[in-house]
Amino acid sequence: MTLVRRPGFALSAGITLLGGTLMILLPLAALALKAGHARAGTFAALLGDPRVRTACLFSLGAALAAALFNLLWGTLLAWVLVRYPFPGRRLADALVDLPFALPTAVAGLTLASLYGPKGWIGRLLPFPAVYNQLGVVLALSFVSLPFVVRSLQPVLEELPRDLEEAAACLGASRWATLRRVVLPQLLPALLSGFALSFARAVGEYGSVVFISGNLPFKTEIAPLLIVVKLEQYDYDGAVALAVVMLAVSLLVLLGVHLLHRRFGGARHV
Repeated sequence: MTLVRRPGFALSAGITLLGGTLMILLPLAALALKAGHARAGTFAALLGDPRVRTACLFSLGAALAAALFNLLWGTLLAWVLVRYPFPGRRLADALVDLPFALPTAVAGLTLASLYGPKGWIGRLLPFPAVYNQLGVVLALSFVSLPFVVRSLQPVLEELPRDLEEAAACLGASRWATLRRVVLPQLLPALLSGFALSFARAVGEYGSVVFISGNLPFKTEIAPLLIVVKLEQYDYDGAVALAVVMLAVSLLVLLGVHLLHRRFGGARHV
């Protein structure tokens, strides 16, 4: 087999590897090295702490709830933005990226002001929407929604409508067309959007601290507990908790990646 010479490949590959090493591999390696130097029994004591277990489970549960909500709402939003022309569509499409540009602390303050007891929306609700578990899911959904929308939009734009028209000509209902024709094509993008949304929500800190109430055993999240341990000079405990959350996020991303390869490969067979 003849190797094709690609001008600039060596330089671009070297820059890419250097950037990836400096930005990703070295920080992760430093965290793993720091965790390896922690006192013996740190991880056992950490996982045995009821407050830590509650915070970790709550963080994972709230992130999962936010990712599932975004999977439904983000899919609908992406579908509308791609399939239906309407006045202000470009503005609505640009607003999807607002959580990327907005500082998370500002997002938390804004959500607390809107959905608080005296907020424009909160005063109309028959139940409290902030300073509780619902407020945490609300904040996590806000900051991670763009990942689902932006994962689906390119796929929807390239999805051939001939398949839907052919299914309609064969007598398939709209629901059957959506379930058997459209969703199989969107499945890899849905998995990617879900994984990115979940991973983003697991590590969110800035917006949550302003809307959760930060109550131990109720609305305290794991990133906040890491900050608490740092303020208490418990560096080993903070690093151990960070490693646990990182491991969970990596396992989720790896699992979704394997599913993505499986279903994505099956789609092209």
